[in-house]
Amino acid sequence: MKSIIFRTSSKYLLPILLIFSVFILLRGHYLPGGGFVGGLMAALAFILHSFAFGLKETRNIIKVHPGFLMPLGLVFALVAGLAPWIFQEPFMTGLWYGEPLRMIGMVGTALIFDIGVYFVVIGSVLTVMFSIREII
Repeated sequence: MKSIIFRTSSKYLLPILLIFSVFILLRGHYLPGGGFVGGLMAALAFILHSFAFGLKETRNIIKVHPGFLMPLGLVFALVAGLAPWIFQEPFMTGLWYGEPLRMIGMVGTALIFDIGVYFVVIGSVLTVMFSIREII
């Protein structure tokens, strides 16, 4: 799209949506779905930017191929799931650091799992959408 209003608004919406997606990711590790919703929001921000400025400029912003984010996220999720085995706990048992961190709150394996989901969602949505955009 070549609308100046759309290009200008998407230029400012990209960082706002990315910050909000990280907020949802960090807020969501107390509740289910933070990584998934945050990942969808981050992917939406990049898709909006690609509609306004083109696929090439958006890929220059991301710097990493979106397909690389999927296995990276799966590694994060797998590590979060396997970490309790070190302490003789069942698979996917939540382990928490003793003291809450400033601005983040309690940190544990649930946050690592959510970060993995965040990367998988961003990678899968952007891979599909960028593939469709290349065909069109």
